[in-house]
Amino acid sequence: MSAFALALLAGALVGLALGALGAGGSILTVPALIYLLGFDPASATTASLVIVIVTSLTALVAHARAGAVRWRAGLLFAAAGVLPAATAGALSTRVPQTVLTLMFAALAAVAAVRMLRHRAPRARTAVSAARAAGAGAGLGAVTGFLGVGGGFLAVPALVGVLAVPMGAAVGTSLLVIVANALVALGARAYTATGLDWALIMPFLATAVLGAWDGRRLAARVSAATLQRIFGAVLLAVAAGMGLTAVL
Repeated sequence: MSAFALALLAGALVGLALGALGAGGSILTVPALIYLLGFDPASATTASLVIVIVTSLTALVAHARAGAVRWRAGLLFAAAGVLPAATAGALSTRVPQTVLTLMFAALAAVAAVRMLRHRAPRARTAVSAARAAGAGAGLGAVTGFLGVGGGFLAVPALVGVLAVPMGAAVGTSLLVIVANALVALGARAYTATGLDWALIMPFLATAVLGAWDGRRLAARVSAATLQRIFGAVLLAVAAGMGLTAVL
């Protein structure tokens, strides 16, 4: 199969996961870019930021039209992550490829376990400014360093730390993800010129289209079932990445 066809297929699968789950699907982007399209880890995390920004922005528009975005809470949360995202984005290009791969594998494993456990986050009645700032900074650092949206971290944080209702948490998390990813990409701007845009663009196109099919799939299959399937796949990906890095 040609690299172009693989880019189309990988993008469609990532988009399907994003559309069906709302959060966590973008974490498949980096391993797809590395193992299917031949990107090195540093280039894959940078390209992933481009894909995360466009797909998340597309989804954000849909959530905003439905009134499911808490703009003030999202912007405050994102503001705490701006500096960490920029710093982590600049530092990530200096980290050895093996270390970057192992860190991503560990993050993927954490995301997989959260999906398999499937525990709904509990909202707090009292909001702590320190906790909100810490959670926002942590998410910004993860986005900047590893090139993932971090929706699987953002949604529980918004519900549990900022008391955002679950119905608005996914839409608000997209706002946070877009802001963090834009800052992180800006910190890596000098590396973006060497990316293989001939593969990124078809990947991105089918990811956006696949997200619409994912939303229809979510209406037919229970969220718990989808999360268990996705969690198992992600756990296998994490194990594969970890083994490849150390062998």
